Amino acid sequence: MRTSININPVWFRLFTIIKLGRLHFLSSGVLLNCLGVAIAIYSGASLDLSIFLLGQLVITSTQIMTHYSNEYYDLDADTANLTPTNWSGGSRVLVEGSLPPQVALHIALFFGAVALCGNLILAVLISPHILFITLSALLLSWFYSAPPLQLHSRGFGELSATITVTALTPLTAYVLQTHTIDTLILLAVIPLCILQFAMLISIEFPDEAGDRRVGKNTLVVRLGPQKAMLLYSGSIMMAYLILPVIVLMGFPTEVALLLILPLPLALVLLWKVWRGNWKSPQKWNSLAFYTIVLLMSTISFELVGFVLLIGFL
Repeated sequence: MRTSININPVWFRLFTIIKLGRLHFLSSGVLLNCLGVAIAIYSGASLDLSIFLLGQLVITSTQIMTHYSNEYYDLDADTANLTPTNWSGGSRVLVEGSLPPQVALHIALFFGAVALCGNLILAVLISPHILFITLSALLLSWFYSAPPLQLHSRGFGELSATITVTALTPLTAYVLQTHTIDTLILLAVIPLCILQFAMLISIEFPDEAGDRRVGKNTLVVRLGPQKAMLLYSGSIMMAYLILPVIVLMGFPTEVALLLILPLPLALVLLWKVWRGNWKSPQKWNSLAFYTIVLLMSTISFELVGFVLLIGFL
């Protein structure tokens, strides 16, 4: 005898709203915030816990705003995408009609307002100059997919996302604790930015056909998949070739050595793309996943490195 399970509509709607926001991506904001704070403490700052938590609220609110606004403004591209993966093509909630698109927009606007209020409070507590960084992150995040700029369709999406996530996030955390910018934090984000850029390309391969149909001109659309593969490979190699250069410029050697630990994974990814995995829909999910793992592990090793250095101070 077949039994049915009744699901409370309110709980089902809440679950769908959470799924729409792809909240599992928020961990990167936490790690990068902690990294910026760790570098600040290594540089001689004392931890201001309340500012750290307020900064995390701003970072997380900005991320959530971006996720929901992307779902809303990318609905046509996501609908045209016939080969979505776990990492690309959106959450599929709006594509499947599980929620009205306006829900995503309203949630995005709410969290954008939360982030803006947090930015203003930080400006009052720290300095008005902090707004240059925090508002830049907020505006770049919003206009990544929102009109009139729609940066992801004008060849600037990958660059703006790279700057916002792996540069401005730890930079914000660092400045909130030190009230200044110095060479160390700028050097620290360079390999992370390069790997973030590679990761963004990896998640665009499955979207290429759908994006092309609706005029979403990402780099993979503009360059074509083969040239994009070369750019992806070159970015991964550059992330490791740049390490001796930033060490010569003052980046701690001990931390740089830790950043080499994910190199075997990077070599495997290079081998896979040169074998043609970027052309195979069956391989797209794993290619994106392991590129994300490469980025996240590199961020984690850098964080561990600075925490260990703080312990030896």
